[in-house]
Amino acid sequence: MTKLIARAIDLRHMRSSTRVGLALLIVLSLLTVGGVARSGTLAAPSSSGLVCTSAPGTTPTFTLTAGPGYIKMPDGNIILNWSYSLANGAFQFPGPYICVNQGDTVTIVLNNSLPEPTSIMFPGFEGVTGNGAPAGPEFTGTTLTSLTNTAGVGGSVTYSFVAANPGTYLYESGTDSGKQVQMGLYGAIVVRPTGNPSCAYACAQSAFDPKTEYVMLLSEIDPALHQAVEFSTAPTNPTSYDVTTLHPRYWLINGRAFPDTIAANGVPWLPAQPYSALVHITVTDDLVNPTQAPALVRYLNAGSRNHPFHPHGQNGRVVARDAGPLVSPTGQDLSYETFSTTIGSGQTWDQLYAFYDQEHFNPTTNPVPVTTPQLQNLTFKGGATYYSGSPYLGNQGKLPVGVTRFNECGEFYMVWHSHALNEAANFDTGFGGMLTLQRIDPLPGHQAVGTTCSQ
Repeated sequence: MTKLIARAIDLRHMRSSTRVGLALLIVLSLLTVGGVARSGTLAAPSSSGLVCTSAPGTTPTFTLTAGPGYIKMPDGNIILNWSYSLANGAFQFPGPYICVNQGDTVTIVLNNSLPEPTSIMFPGFEGVTGNGAPAGPEFTGTTLTSLTNTAGVGGSVTYSFVAANPGTYLYESGTDSGKQVQMGLYGAIVVRPTGNPSCAYACAQSAFDPKTEYVMLLSEIDPALHQAVEFSTAPTNPTSYDVTTLHPRYWLINGRAFPDTIAANGVPWLPAQPYSALVHITVTDDLVNPTQAPALVRYLNAGSRNHPFHPHGQNGRVVARDAGPLVSPTGQDLSYETFSTTIGSGQTWDQLYAFYDQEHFNPTTNPVPVTTPQLQNLTFKGGATYYSGSPYLGNQGKLPVGVTRFNECGEFYMVWHSHALNEAANFDTGFGGMLTLQRIDPLPGHQAVGTTCSQ
């Protein structure tokens, strides 16, 4: 379904676009600003990017409900899932992306609407309490039943901790995690550094454009596990499932599989999966003195598999791993560039991405030093394309009659995906799965005449 149309390619400045099939017509949603309807605690989202769930009052207290709901896959499959949702809000998957400030004392009340005990663990945070006592493992006799304090069926538990250090963190079930995390009990916490709202950490090398902040929460689904849970009437008639035979068939980013990953935040046909994975980056025209701060991508892996992840056409700069900034004890910058990163199970990574207009190609004054393929030599599959008709950023050219142009201002689109090709599929059929797009926008004033780039 997806191929790169031949263009001039440079390690820093790839000119690329994708051929797409009819399934990608959902990208029309990208041209409008999406919304997510919740109980007033979510920041008004742009069409893509991090949707922060903030505390509704003056103190960072959040109430979550663990419960069941259904999610949609692009192939039409409907799957029973579990997740954490905002109290009195509709079911959503994954759990809310919670944003707090460094030094906050965070309180999270968990209400349990599942048919079995459950809990929340907060890896990376110290001094966590459950119902006022130090959080810790629970046992029935000598048998470990949970890694942390549980809420019984119909019950609740209140967790509290200090967000002492900035960074990107997972939260997930600590009870029967081989089952419950795979069923969907996880989410993300973002802790912002004191006095540095435009930095991921308290260091200049992690500075980013706050308008281009993204979460990529990676996970997988084995439908057989979810079906076993759905058909079970435990404890009277449990349906068995051996977690050691886990065989994922769906590979997700932010609870969605491609092509749904590139749909806007809050699109109405994915009511339980509110988070987009499309990445917007505005080009910067100076490599030495950038005019545009980089985008920040916060990677998290809630799954049991490691995922080799990378974008086409550029490197990312790793600035932190597992909420630890890559800075020496003396303040030396230890961040580094990489084209591909393996996001390990349970890990979080923070990377910066910038797209440099290094060559300043221009169709009149500085054309690309290769012959651009003639229109009749290009194939436009399925009547849909992300090719603007021009190899130049911010320009639009001719396309065949009947071909749909998704480029609203002459932007580029490039693939961003897992390099484990079996993960770029929906139930073993490609392309799909753990795959999304990045959108490279031209600078204001350099956009196609009569057009405007939207976020």
